[in-house]
Amino acid sequence: MRFRTWLVLLIGVASLAALGPLPVSAQDGAATFKTKCSACHGAEGQGKIGPALKGTSLSADDIANLLTKGDDAKKPPHKKALNGVSDGDAKAIAEFVKTLK
Repeated sequence: MRFRTWLVLLIGVASLAALGPLPVSAQDGAATFKTKCSACHGAEGQGKIGPALKGTSLSADDIANLLTKGDDAKKPPHKKALNGVSDGDAKAIAEFVKTLK
């Protein structure tokens, strides 16, 4: 069980390294994205259960607002603010999402 956990962690770190250097806030957001968002949006924002985020037309502010305030027009879990995501976390996640190409 420990080996599997380490392997998943190693793969996640390697995929982040492949993206190249990120701005500091985007680096912080990458870790939070992996824990809070990747299950639905994919580890690299390619989409999974939720839509792909690579190349999104939403601004970083729009993404941060969606995470902290929610939007009734969206499907759960984005109808409401996400639990455990602070304003700072939301901004960092948004900056990371905007680096996904």
